[in-house]
Amino acid sequence: MHDSAVFLIEFGAIILGLGLLGRLAGRFSFSPIPLYLLAGLAFGKGGLYPLGTSEEFVAIGAEIGVVLLLLMLGLEYTASDLVSNLKTQYPAGLVDAALNALPGATMALLLGWGPVAAVVLAGVTWISSSGVIAKVLGDLGRLGNRETPVILSILVLEDLSMAVYLPIVTALLAGAGLAAGSLTLAIALGVAGLVLLIAVRYGRHISRFVSSDDSEKLLLVVLGLTLLVAGIAQQLQVSAAVGAFLVGIALSGEVAEGAHHLLAPLRDLFAAVFFVFFGLHTDPSSIPPVLLPALALAVVTALTKIATGYWAAKRAGISAKGRWRAGGTLVARGEFSIVIAGLAVTAGIEPSLGPLATAYVLILVVLGPLTARYTEPVARRLTRRSQPKEPVPLPEPRVADPDPAGRPTSG
Repeated sequence: MHDSAVFLIEFGAIILGLGLLGRLAGRFSFSPIPLYLLAGLAFGKGGLYPLGTSEEFVAIGAEIGVVLLLLMLGLEYTASDLVSNLKTQYPAGLVDAALNALPGATMALLLGWGPVAAVVLAGVTWISSSGVIAKVLGDLGRLGNRETPVILSILVLEDLSMAVYLPIVTALLAGAGLAAGSLTLAIALGVAGLVLLIAVRYGRHISRFVSSDDSEKLLLVVLGLTLLVAGIAQQLQVSAAVGAFLVGIALSGEVAEGAHHLLAPLRDLFAAVFFVFFGLHTDPSSIPPVLLPALALAVVTALTKIATGYWAAKRAGISAKGRWRAGGTLVARGEFSIVIAGLAVTAGIEPSLGPLATAYVLILVVLGPLTARYTEPVARRLTRRSQPKEPVPLPEPRVADPDPAGRPTSG
């Protein structure tokens, strides 16, 4: 009885604290993710007051948080939208991967962490935060801008790439050999392709089967189906997150809208718990030694994201102002970077990777909304300054008008 009382007190204090932090972030119009991470640092290993009885439940809640994050992301897109984006925007996705994954991989190798950590850190620096970026676009009133479809296309391609990337990382972290890793990847690709095919051809039937006029039944069916598929996917060593993402893609129409509305509060709750859980497993004293590499990586990858958005918007025929806005909007990192780093922390491959990822996300999740707002005006001012001033033309000498007789008149 005593343990259950302590659990309720601890977990209740966590939820209450997260709510207050979220209100504080909303008052200043920035993402609450850094505050959630800081809360986890304060109450984790080496923090002010390490948690006791509630830590195991927080760990389970964190897994549910990852699943719900990916499910809700999948609900945003239909299978036909994904196929269309793959056909038209894949060059931008390739440029995005090359420019933003290489700095992370290079930093891991320079720090001597090995190839597995390099693959993990490449993913951390590659993936932008869909949640933060969507909120920023809404706050700045840019949802109807011409460059916004380009931004969303890049985010969709990054999300799709998770279906390939996460199984690779899972196999590498598990120490699987080349044959086992190749089999895992083949299974992941086969499952993803099969789900996309089913979603395109039979999405209406699946949505009709799941659909219900009773919100309680709809919530239970969608949540139960998602957790079931996520668990099966994890059992196949694919990734629970990928399984949840594919479930979201398979649902469409009114079912997707209804599920999104019902699951949004649960997503917000367990996603916040996930960020706290990640912070709980990071010793605050381990961050200062990696702060300088994290800052350098943040600066480099902020510039590469701006270059990515600029190039993609230019390719789509967007004006210079829209190109800079697209690039600045893509800078924020958040939930995906923490999900990827969390896999490595759980596997215990490199003790410093978690602290570096925490510091990196803290920097860019704060910097991202600022670059979204100010990249375009700063670039415009710098462009004006760099342009050479045109010489002022000298006035032409005044010529006296001739009189009617043809003789010039004196002025």
